[in-house]
Amino acid sequence: MINLCAFTSAKAQLYSIDFYEGTFNFGADNSLQQNFNKDLNANNVKQFYQQLDNSSKAAALISSLKTYQTEHQLNDWLYYQLVRKVAEQLSPKAKNYHSYTLYKWFLMTKSGYDARVAIGDNQIIFYVKCEEDISDIPYFVLEGKKYICLNYHDYQKLFKQADTYLPVDLAIAEARNTFSYKVTKMPDFKPESYQEKQIAFNYKHKSYHFNVKVTDEVSQIFANYPVVDFETYFNIPLSKATYQSLIPILKDNLKGMTAKKGVDYLMQFTRYAFLYEDDERLMGKEKRFSPELTLLNEQSDCDDRAALFFYLVKEIYDLPMIALLYPTHITMAVAFDKPVGDGILYNGKVYSVCEPTPQKKRLKIGELAEPLKQQKYEVVYAYQPIKK
Repeated sequence: MINLCAFTSAKAQLYSIDFYEGTFNFGADNSLQQNFNKDLNANNVKQFYQQLDNSSKAAALISSLKTYQTEHQLNDWLYYQLVRKVAEQLSPKAKNYHSYTLYKWFLMTKSGYDARVAIGDNQIIFYVKCEEDISDIPYFVLEGKKYICLNYHDYQKLFKQADTYLPVDLAIAEARNTFSYKVTKMPDFKPESYQEKQIAFNYKHKSYHFNVKVTDEVSQIFANYPVVDFETYFNIPLSKATYQSLIPILKDNLKGMTAKKGVDYLMQFTRYAFLYEDDERLMGKEKRFSPELTLLNEQSDCDDRAALFFYLVKEIYDLPMIALLYPTHITMAVAFDKPVGDGILYNGKVYSVCEPTPQKKRLKIGELAEPLKQQKYEVVYAYQPIKK
């Protein structure tokens, strides 16, 4: 949970934002607390940006943000969540959406990101340069560079055709960096934000029970997270408390098993410890859960289980794996010392299918669901362990 509070002094207002594992403090005087109340056109937008840039508190705020990002090792997506909270304090979204968005633009560009705004039909669209494969939100190309829309979720069906919006042409010297959606470190959430979730499944006539620590904070972080490429989303890690409540116990349960039997155990865990539901029915759209979101939620689909299975096998056995995408399904295959069943040859290695999603038949390692056998697939992610 993110708690916000403000303290007033004679010269400036001091804000304290409790942001996951730490507290971010900053000050803002009248020169930094502005409201955009003019017509939404390029000249007025540029003038507003310049007013913020001339603020006596702006440089200190940007410096504090960047220091906080470094100290807490915030990836770009998490840093953007902090920027959103700061913008909300300076100009609440519900009261003045244009101001709120322009603050985000200002803070991101002064933090070094190549971010742009475009305007049209009295809407302000916020973009950031990103070279990654993001499939479910609009983008535009400017001077050969791709800019992904960061505030599409605020407009959804109100979003117009791309040519409705004209980019505001403003040269910002420090705004050069490319934004990444990769999350390689989760925050250390406060202990009181966690709750224990009971997870159980049966393996070889024995019942296994887990009390996994999960937090709704993870849902908040990824609420507006887009559909990223498989490599990005498969490699989103667990938070520390969730990891410690699950991985050591799994490793202990797997002691004495061969790698094949252990992977079979993890395959059955991801297959039967969670209820199945399709994203369209559950949320009305495609939504890929990170491994921790799959643990948190009661229901999940094949994408989500593939990501969790990948994470568990990588963390415990670190074996080569490939993700096989069919027209309506995704499954995994693992390279063992010796393949099991009908192997899949890919880049000189033979992989055995390991189905982490429940099917009509209880599939073993090396078995593929019957309807998929005549369908074409694409290898959308291939993982190779780093040789030590």
